[in-house]
Amino acid sequence: MPASYGAVFLLLCLLQIKHMFADYYLQTPKMLSGRGTYFHMGRAQHAAVHVVGSVIIFAVFRAPAEFILIIAALEWIVHFHIDFAKANYSDRKQLQPNQAAFWRAAGLDQLFHNLTYIGMAWAWVAFAA
Repeated sequence: MPASYGAVFLLLCLLQIKHMFADYYLQTPKMLSGRGTYFHMGRAQHAAVHVVGSVIIFAVFRAPAEFILIIAALEWIVHFHIDFAKANYSDRKQLQPNQAAFWRAAGLDQLFHNLTYIGMAWAWVAFAA
């Protein structure tokens, strides 16, 4: 049975709420420091926090375990690289919060995360709902 519009909107809302907590409330100093380095354990842990939240959400939506494992792995990879790209760019340009380019980079980072959630919702509708 196809997913209802309400279910899709609820899924997107829950992913947004999860994102807000994982990005703005649950980051530790280790996750926030040295993010311009590619092999950064803090960024890996941060992406894992996002994945745990998404796993819970998709489990509540009764997605199949195989779907959850695949979407979790893909989200971790995508989130890790979006955050690396922003941190690397910001470090190279020495961006600070008082510069417009800092906020453009932050906004682009958040846009890519939001587009990831739209893709995850599409995948849920196409393969799991």
